[in-house]
Amino acid sequence: MTSYHRALASAGVLAASATLAFGASPAGASASALPYGPGPQSHYTVQKQPAPGTCHYRHDQAQPLPDSRCTPGALNPKVTTQTLKTTICNPHGYTSKIRPPASVTGREKVANAASYGYNTDKASLHDAEYDHLVSLQLGGDPNDPRNLWVEPPSPGHQPGAGPNNDKDKVETRLHTAICSGRVGLAATQKAIASNWVTAEHRLGLK
Repeated sequence: MTSYHRALASAGVLAASATLAFGASPAGASASALPYGPGPQSHYTVQKQPAPGTCHYRHDQAQPLPDSRCTPGALNPKVTTQTLKTTICNPHGYTSKIRPPASVTGREKVANAASYGYNTDKASLHDAEYDHLVSLQLGGDPNDPRNLWVEPPSPGHQPGAGPNNDKDKVETRLHTAICSGRVGLAATQKAIASNWVTAEHRLGLK
């Protein structure tokens, strides 16, 4: 067992265990089965990824899903139901201020591609997105390795066109639903982390 997976095991990928790994959930946070990450940082560092070949993609309706053991999702402790208006629902922007720089995520992406056995040549990686499973606009942690995975292109993608995933559209619609009060934050985070393909249906939006 790698040190990464020992960390996952000790974290338990459950809120109760995440309290041991990251401290108590922020005041007023909704109950969630997902762990909290360290949150936004003034200086991001490259995070260790799972060992090569230890993560395996799943699929639903031909769409790619991450390995729930390697990438269960992790939350930004600054985003709670009480802080929505000043964080993800702030009309003046929030996610651009907390996104890690490419100098960090670029190195993580290459390592994570190896974790998933994804083709690591430059052309193939150009078409893959280093994706936040729980997106920043839904309150996902910016650089916790449990919340990031190399997402292959959706079906019908034109090789060489760069990242273009159907998951991005789902995330935007869910963000709108949260900020309009149609769905709850914690329920949405659980749904997207469990299966982004069915998230809207599970939340009663489709």
